[in-house]
Amino acid sequence: MAALRSNLQALRPVVPILIGASIMLSLSMGLRHSLGLFMQPLTQDVHISVSDFTLAIAVQNLAWGFLQPVAGALTPRFGFRPIMVVGAFMYVAGLVALATANGLTGVMIGAGILIGASLACTASALAMSVAARAVSAQLRSLVFGIVSAAGSLGAMIAAPIGQSLQAEYGWRIGVAGFVALACIMIPAAWIAGRADKMPEPPPLPGGVDDRSAGQAFAAAIKNGPFMVIAIAFFVCGLQLVFLTTHLPTYLSLCGMDPMLSAEALGMIGGFNVLGSLFFGWAGGRWNKLVLLGGVYILRSAVLGAYFYWPATPATTLVFAALMGFTWLGVIPLVAGAIAEMFGLRWQAMIQGIAFVGHQIGSFVGAFGGGLLYDALGSYDLAWRLAVATGLLAGAVQIASALMRPTQPPAVLAPA
Repeated sequence: MAALRSNLQALRPVVPILIGASIMLSLSMGLRHSLGLFMQPLTQDVHISVSDFTLAIAVQNLAWGFLQPVAGALTPRFGFRPIMVVGAFMYVAGLVALATANGLTGVMIGAGILIGASLACTASALAMSVAARAVSAQLRSLVFGIVSAAGSLGAMIAAPIGQSLQAEYGWRIGVAGFVALACIMIPAAWIAGRADKMPEPPPLPGGVDDRSAGQAFAAAIKNGPFMVIAIAFFVCGLQLVFLTTHLPTYLSLCGMDPMLSAEALGMIGGFNVLGSLFFGWAGGRWNKLVLLGGVYILRSAVLGAYFYWPATPATTLVFAALMGFTWLGVIPLVAGAIAEMFGLRWQAMIQGIAFVGHQIGSFVGAFGGGLLYDALGSYDLAWRLAVATGLLAGAVQIASALMRPTQPPAVLAPA
């Protein structure tokens, strides 16, 4: 009990930083996860195909992935605040461009390039790095889970608002509602940027804190366990973006009420909170990478069971709850493992390197799912491929972790 009180007292000065990072992450991810709600009315209105829309989402994911290491590498030089605030402004600009789009070009610039570049500056890598800077090593995994959990609430807010505005006034007003929500990211990013005033922790023995960005990059890509994380992360991105992009269309094909899509995305967001808290707590006690592989296997089993049986409103909401529990739980595990392996100075950059694999998978999940749907008229082959690759990735991740186990923060020397 005394240790708990001590930990809570240590957190008190950095609570505004953690709240700002959580709000920024929540809206950044929640708005992005909810863009699939607008796919059908948008494509019909501006006369583009489903695969055109999913190409824009795929470009978003590639821009996010390839710019994430760049944003992470710039933070030690310029600080968190400038990078995150610029990213928040880009998010607003991207949604404005999408709301006013009249063809593929506007959709590609807004939903693709601008939002993708913004996510590199406002999503999980920088939010986790801010949280890591603000707390001690003993609290890091738990705080990662808390910030990630708070970051899960955005979909619960954004999806119902977007669907309600769209149903009442059309998809453009729905996106305009997203613009208003995105404006909140700007002050949140500014407050989270107070982390720049926190002292840097001492270098991790055996880490890369005392090296240049180029040397840290080289060390990461030569590290076997890290490369397994990055490759398995490909499948994580494939599954999640396939689902967020195509679930509304799949439910429409099944004759479901359009509001069910928003309810399912909201359910995912709600159970994200529980999953993030659980895996943040568990990552402080057990091998993070074994837990990560278990997440991939569980998620793939749930995905396969849902698409195998006929969809109903009840099974859809149960499926969304189970997927939500495993959704962002990967974030505290990956962020914590990278911090333990390499230290904090280049954490955002190295996490961004792993995220390139995630976003290439996201490209395949969004665009590939659209191509298969346009070619076959169903999602049967797409979901089978997503399940098979997920099971394989989970097995490989667990095998790699057991061959080279890592210590949880609880048994590391105090910072």
